[in-house]
Amino acid sequence: MSTLAAAEAALAAGRFVKLICGAGNQDLAAIEDLCAVYSLAGVHCIDVAANAAVAAAARRGMAWAEARGAARPWLMLSLSDGADPHFRKASFDPQRCPSDCLRPCQRVCPALAIGPSGGVLAERCYGCGRCLPACPLGLIDEQQVLLSPEVVPQLLASVQPDAVELHTQAGRQEAFAQRLQQVQASGIRLQRLAVSCGLERGAQGGSGAAGAQTSPLSARELAAELWQRFALLRAAGFRPLWQLDGRPMSGDVGAGTARSAVKLLEAIRPWAPPGPLQLAGGTNAHTAELLSAGAGAAGVAFGGMARSLLQPLLLEAEAHGGLLRDCPELFEQALNLAQALLAPWQRR
Repeated sequence: MSTLAAAEAALAAGRFVKLICGAGNQDLAAIEDLCAVYSLAGVHCIDVAANAAVAAAARRGMAWAEARGAARPWLMLSLSDGADPHFRKASFDPQRCPSDCLRPCQRVCPALAIGPSGGVLAERCYGCGRCLPACPLGLIDEQQVLLSPEVVPQLLASVQPDAVELHTQAGRQEAFAQRLQQVQASGIRLQRLAVSCGLERGAQGGSGAAGAQTSPLSARELAAELWQRFALLRAAGFRPLWQLDGRPMSGDVGAGTARSAVKLLEAIRPWAPPGPLQLAGGTNAHTAELLSAGAGAAGVAFGGMARSLLQPLLLEAEAHGGLLRDCPELFEQALNLAQALLAPWQRR
C-alpha cells in the first residue's frame, strides 16, 4: 500500500493521526525535528504554515524519517478565509514594560516565544493568545497574518502539498468560496481538502476581530455551515475532511479540554455532511479514552500537546548547539513520548 493510500485507509478505520505544527509556527529547526519524530512515530499527515521555507523544513524532517523506514505522511498547508486565532501573532514593545515586571506573559507562553527579556519571538508564536490577558498593563497586541489572494495559487503550485486545510467560521461563506477559488487556480491535485471549523461565530464577510461572537453556534447551525462548504467543495471536485475544532489550541492546558472536541463530535455527527470527521482543539492523551465505540471519529489532530511534549527536549538539544536528531539519547526519549501519544489511535 502506498503512503498516500495508507492515510486514506487510516481515515476509514478511525486511526488517522495528524500533527499540527502550527499555522503561525516558523521555527524551522523545531519544525524539522518535530516532523522527523512524529513521522517515525507514525502520523499520517503533518499540517504546517503556508510558507515555502516551513514546508521545506517539514519535508527535510519527513525525508530523514523516511530514510529510516517511516512511511511518508501527507504534507498539508493551512490557510484561513479571514481573521482567525490560528493566524495571529502576539506583539509588544519591551521598552514599555516596567523594570520590575515579573513577566507573567513569559510564564504562560506554551511556545516559549517570550524570554526573560525582549519582545515576542515571532517565528515561535502560534497565536494561542494566553499572554494577552496575562499582561497586567494590557501592553500585548495581536496581529493577523493572512496571505493575499494573489499569493495563494503561486505558493501552492510551488510547494505542491498533498492536502490543504481552510480555517473558516460561521458567516464567511463568500470568503471561503474566494479562498477555494484561489486553491483551484493553483492547479494542484489534493488528496483531501480539510475544513477546520468550530462553534465560534465569525464576522460576516471575513472582516472584524477573530472570534467576534455573541453566543456559540449550536451543532445544527455548525452543520448547516459545513453543508454550505460541502456544496462548494463538491462543485470544485475536492474531497472533504472535516476538522471539528472543539477548544482551539488548548490541548496542553489539561486533561479536561479533551471533552470539548469529543462533545462537539457527538453533537454534530447526526447532522454532518458526507466526509470523515476528525477531532481537534483541546485534543490530548485523554481524547481516545473518552470516545464511545460508535462515536464515528475518523481520527485526531494533535497540536499544542504534541509540541509541548517535546519542547524540553528540543530546548536541551538547542542548548547543545544542535538539532534533536543529532542527540541520539534525546531523540529516543522524544520518539518514545510521541509513540505513547499516538498508540491509543494506532490500536483502534
